[in-house]
Amino acid sequence: MSSRLLSLSLSASRAAAVARQSTPATARTLATVSSVQDVAPRNHKVVIVGAGSAGLSISHQLLRTGKFRQDDIAIVDPAQWHHYQPGWTLVGGGLKHKDELKRPLPELTDPKLKLYNNAVETFAPHDNTVTLADGARLTYDQLVVVPGIKVDLAAIKGLQEAATNPDSNVSCIYTYETVDKVFPTIKRFKQGRAIFTQPTGVVKCAGAPQKIMWLALDHWKREGRYKPSASDSPITITFATGLPQMFGVAKYSKALEELRKERGVEGLFAHDLTEIDGNTAVFKSASGDVVRRTFDLMHVVPKMGAHAFVKNSPLANEAGFVDVDDHTLRHKKYANVWSAGDASSLPTSKTAAAITSQAPILVKNLVAALDGREPPARYDGYTSCPLLTEYGKVMLAEFKYGGEPKETFGQYGFDQATPRRAFYHLKKDFFPWVYYKAMVKGMWGGPKGFLINTN
Repeated sequence: MSSRLLSLSLSASRAAAVARQSTPATARTLATVSSVQDVAPRNHKVVIVGAGSAGLSISHQLLRTGKFRQDDIAIVDPAQWHHYQPGWTLVGGGLKHKDELKRPLPELTDPKLKLYNNAVETFAPHDNTVTLADGARLTYDQLVVVPGIKVDLAAIKGLQEAATNPDSNVSCIYTYETVDKVFPTIKRFKQGRAIFTQPTGVVKCAGAPQKIMWLALDHWKREGRYKPSASDSPITITFATGLPQMFGVAKYSKALEELRKERGVEGLFAHDLTEIDGNTAVFKSASGDVVRRTFDLMHVVPKMGAHAFVKNSPLANEAGFVDVDDHTLRHKKYANVWSAGDASSLPTSKTAAAITSQAPILVKNLVAALDGREPPARYDGYTSCPLLTEYGKVMLAEFKYGGEPKETFGQYGFDQATPRRAFYHLKKDFFPWVYYKAMVKGMWGGPKGFLINTN
């Protein structure tokens, strides 16, 4: 396995050299930023709504095809900062600082792109128009809708107040504002009942709710405050999940269930947190019963869902997500509309790893559409979740549609349901590095490695 990591490191060095060679003649400084109030509405070949993992990957992969000139591609996003959100679990475990994982958004966008630092108000796909929050209108030949999803602290009664209260023992890794509270809360906890929750419905990275639990357990165990399966353990741990099992893919769920039992963690399955009332967690069970549990520490994963401007648009399905074909990523009704990542209806886990596979598919199919051809590329549902099971070990879950494992290292004889130190270094060190060095620049294809050419 160490040889494989060495190979990845050498590939990274080669990719860095390629990146320097492929940088446009104009130095990479900032994208062309428009305040839109001073610019007349204009047409772009491609308008991309969202400058997260999907938006940056797709926009730069499109540029690297060589088929687009200055300002042919526009990106719309009101954010000032771009965050490497998969790293927030590491922040919660005391392994990273949240400010290490953010970059100014304009610095990440190529100068050939037009960046509208504004929010979207409405979509009008019947006349190929996007209206921005200040009333400006953009028209397009092709539209890519990738704004991610909303993390809604307010959807669970009492969570907003508890998670932002520095004196409470309720924390959350899922927002920039609350993530740095998590590890101090874990460190100061000496005894009592700890509950870690996962809601029903869609969440970013379905493994993250228990990643932070495993790190907390390992920390308390090392401090002598947690004794697996011991009646005299100062700390007890409950995993309360809206799912009927530990994970959505059978192979990894079985392995995680074995870990849960081995480590003495109570499983409260099919229980969805609805309210935090002081030091009482209120759950709704699958049968509709109300279950109340007292706690001394709780980590809560909020409810999540589509942004209102997507959910209330003609582009959305009944669940509020952009209604695209599972394989081509093209909208089922509007042939010049595309989506990927968290905002899409794609029936796979919503992770950055999924985007590494989706982005090249979308780019190839969109370019074909511009040329008047049918989409040639097909997405198989690939996604990945590097599940931290303790400090120093990761279970590397990789799978495709149907919950079928699709493991990168299986060809080398490794069962990825077994937590390994080498996978831990991929999660902690390699993935954050490759994200900003290559992925957001359109040069990383996940299991396929570095994308040297997207033509």
